[in-house]
Amino acid sequence: VFIFRACRQFPGCGNIVTFSQFLFIAMEGFIFEANFGRKKPAIPIRYYFIMVAMFFTVSVVNNYALNLNIAMPLHMIFRSGSLIASMALGVIILKKRYSMSKYTSIALVSLGIFTCTFMSAKQVASDSSLNEEDGLQVFLWWLLGIAALTFALLMSARMGIFQETLYKQFGKHSKEALFYNHALPLPGFLLLAPNIYHHAVLFSQSEPFQVPGIGLTLPIMWFYLLMNVITQYVCIRGVFILTTECTSLTVTLVVTLRKFVSLIFSILYFRNPFTGWHWLGTVFVFVGTLMYTEVWNSLGPFLARWRKRPKEE
Repeated sequence: VFIFRACRQFPGCGNIVTFSQFLFIAMEGFIFEANFGRKKPAIPIRYYFIMVAMFFTVSVVNNYALNLNIAMPLHMIFRSGSLIASMALGVIILKKRYSMSKYTSIALVSLGIFTCTFMSAKQVASDSSLNEEDGLQVFLWWLLGIAALTFALLMSARMGIFQETLYKQFGKHSKEALFYNHALPLPGFLLLAPNIYHHAVLFSQSEPFQVPGIGLTLPIMWFYLLMNVITQYVCIRGVFILTTECTSLTVTLVVTLRKFVSLIFSILYFRNPFTGWHWLGTVFVFVGTLMYTEVWNSLGPFLARWRKRPKEE
């Protein structure tokens, strides 16, 4: 809710949100994981620099996509394609092979994303408030946004595979990876300093808000940012723990489901325009995800036992 509210009021605020998240996680890790810099990393630092370059690039490109006429629901749906990208790169780079049901599930996810993307393109192109020339310009910026999301999608999948191979080689160090992935990119935000400062000023000019329970009054956008940083820390820490326990494809699947829960909530809460075709695309993605998990095979024996229970009684 917090990030959605911020993006609706200030669509270009992604950089200050990301910087705040990185700074908070880096400070926490510097104190409790790196022991104020005295603890030597278990994984050579050069590998973290490679991972960080990927991580920073993905975050920045995804943020800038919101400035290219990409609506938040489409942004979230398109990023769910990381499941497809992760499987494709796993086949190409790691030479993995999957069952037919896995490929079918990925095909459904692909169809769902294509449906939502195509319908959103029609909405952009048919905006009646713009003349033909402006409409074409908006549509071209939208295409650039789709290209940016595609690039970030593939880069994110490659980063997941890179992490998986590192953990197999050097062992599981989720807290260490969380710290270095957020501390090392901090100097890169100097390139974005004007944009971050601009939105910090805008945040400070937002309406005052009294924090419940403690009576502290601060601009409401700073409150939203604080809540987002805290919730994001809890979320990203769980994801990094998951990366040490599961394959990159399984991690991607879990993150995809989380994004869809956020998507549905944002649509209902903010009443975003969502057509029947968008819902159909969403269903395709969700069903494809369930097929990938083979939840039906797990439910089969359970349902069989449940049906037998009344007869036994």
